[in-house]
Amino acid sequence: MERIKQKLEQSTVGIAGAGGLGSNAAVALARAGIGGLIIVDFDKIEEKNINRQYYFLDQVGKNKVDALKDNIKKINPKVKVETINVKLEKGEMEKPFKHVDVIIEALDDADIKKEFIEEVLKKLPDKPVVGASGVAGYGNSERIKTVRSGNLYMCYDEKARSCDDDVLMAPRVALMANWEANLALEILLGEDK
Repeated sequence: MERIKQKLEQSTVGIAGAGGLGSNAAVALARAGIGGLIIVDFDKIEEKNINRQYYFLDQVGKNKVDALKDNIKKINPKVKVETINVKLEKGEMEKPFKHVDVIIEALDDADIKKEFIEEVLKKLPDKPVVGASGVAGYGNSERIKTVRSGNLYMCYDEKARSCDDDVLMAPRVALMANWEANLALEILLGEDK
């Protein structure tokens, strides 16, 4: 147990996106004892986000990265949280994540997700990337699986409808976010599982 604790304290995870997936994954990693988080997002909290993202009503209007840092500090003040309040731009998406051990993709837009994953895997080929697809809806948890291709690990439900065609609900979003966090721990801890 002590070896796992030390390994996690010496590890940093980068998270692209601080919405439903990113905010919940960050909180799970903080609770697990991760040493550092680099969180990148440009958005502000809206009241409609509260149903599935790890924010509170009194944080509406704040930058997501700043509010998430505050929430993490209340959970585990030992976590070193670096926030970057920018929109990831094509051609430079990998830059904030050069010095992390694992990257979690937690972006909303399917096209941007794809661009991000492709760009990071090309420019940082040795960095494991954890992504999620099939987040919308509810139920059917048995369909979720991990699909791996090289350094890409996807939490995946191939039968889920898109977010445009289905509702985003807290249990399913949190399940996928925690699946991403769990995969990150699995990668970081390797033989210590």
